[in-house]
Amino acid sequence: MYKFVIVTDSDRASGFRLAGVEVLEAGSPEEAKKVISPLLYKDDIGIVAVNEEFMLTLDEKLMTRIEKLARPLIIPIPSKSKELDRRSYIERLLRKAIGYNIVLRR
Repeated sequence: MYKFVIVTDSDRASGFRLAGVEVLEAGSPEEAKKVISPLLYKDDIGIVAVNEEFMLTLDEKLMTRIEKLARPLIIPIPSKSKELDRRSYIERLLRKAIGYNIVLRR
């Protein structure tokens, strides 16, 4: 069975821990990058949810690597700002997984 891991800041970590999820804390975007990179090579992790703010700071090389992976699936945890285009990211993941373009509408 694959694990679900959260990479977040210390303010949000407690809530996820109360829900029983494994949490890895990062105090800055640089720390988050150091935490996320090794997770991509672990066989027992299925999904990694990452603070949207941290996802925005990942370099293009790492984002390309993330998008090419079948597992783990890296998903953003939404923030109040709308800087990351979550819909297009999720649509790309779906297209990669099932081979069809699914359009998400509100």
